[in-house]
Amino acid sequence: MLYITGIHALNLPCELETCGDWHTSAIQWNNPQIRESKLMFFKDYGIETNHIIPEHNGQYNVANTIRALLDLLQEGKFSIAQGMNNEYICNDKYNQEVFSLVYSMKTLNNWIDINNFMKKEYRLSWLDYLQQRGEEFEQIS
Repeated sequence: MLYITGIHALNLPCELETCGDWHTSAIQWNNPQIRESKLMFFKDYGIETNHIIPEHNGQYNVANTIRALLDLLQEGKFSIAQGMNNEYICNDKYNQEVFSLVYSMKTLNNWIDINNFMKKEYRLSWLDYLQQRGEEFEQIS
């Protein structure tokens, strides 16, 4: 299924209790980031249907906040995902779900970068999660 993700999805409301982004009017909507779900790591997880997109007619499939951030991590777009914890998700109730999903990305080639990103975003919470899984880790510098 085709869906909108990345910074565009972060600037659209979703069904989750998350902050998302608030720069909707500053985003270039003429060419939103579109992906094919079957080609992405998380397939159809976290994709909501029937969203209205600024400057477009019709309804679209859109990644929710968590899915959009996971896609950014998969694609190595860490500078856009920066603020994942405190600025985009803004809610600890999703931590275990996010941690589990991110941890499943261990098979990706950029896992070391993803792991380092999570250490910066979630600090001790992420390290505790890794430790519970029996993972060795380096302290945050």
